[in-house]
Amino acid sequence: MIEIPFQLAQAAAAHPLVHVNAGLNSLATILLVIGWVLIKRGRRDAHARVMLTAFLVSTAFLACYLVYHYQVGRVNFTHPGPIRYVYLAILFSHILLAVTVPFLAVATIYLGLVGHGWMGSAKRTAEQRIAVLAKHRRLARWTYPIWLYVSVTGVVVYVMLYHLWPPGAA
Repeated sequence: MIEIPFQLAQAAAAHPLVHVNAGLNSLATILLVIGWVLIKRGRRDAHARVMLTAFLVSTAFLACYLVYHYQVGRVNFTHPGPIRYVYLAILFSHILLAVTVPFLAVATIYLGLVGHGWMGSAKRTAEQRIAVLAKHRRLARWTYPIWLYVSVTGVVVYVMLYHLWPPGAA
C-alpha cells in the first residue's frame, strides 16, 4: 500500500477551490511577469493582451476566493511559534494590498486602452492620447509591483497554510 505523507493528505482534504485559487494566483503571477517583459521589449499589443488576460485570471480568482470563503468561512493558521508571526505578517500585508489591486488595475488598464486609442479614441487627439499614456505609465509603476506582490504572497499563504503547516497538523 502506498503511504501518503500527512501534509499531502491534509492538502488533498482541503476544499478543491483552495487549489484552484492557488493555480489562478500562480497563473496571474506568470502573466504579470510576461506582460512586464513584453512592454520592456516594446511589444505593446502583446503586452496589452497578456495584461488583460492577467486581469481576467485575477477576476476569476477573486470570484472563486469569495465563493470559497462563503462556503468554508475562515481557516486558521494553527502552527505555534515564530512562524505564526511570519505567516500573519505576510497575510496582513497581502490583504491590505489586495484591497487596492482591483481599483489600481482597472484604472491602469483603462488609461492604457484610452492612450493606445483602443477605447474612446475618436474624442482624443494624438497629444491627448500621449498624455493619457504618460498617466498609464506612472500609475503602472505603482500597480504592477503591488499586483505582483499580492499574487506571489497569495501563493505563499496557500503553501504555508495547506502544505507546510496544514490545519490540524499542529
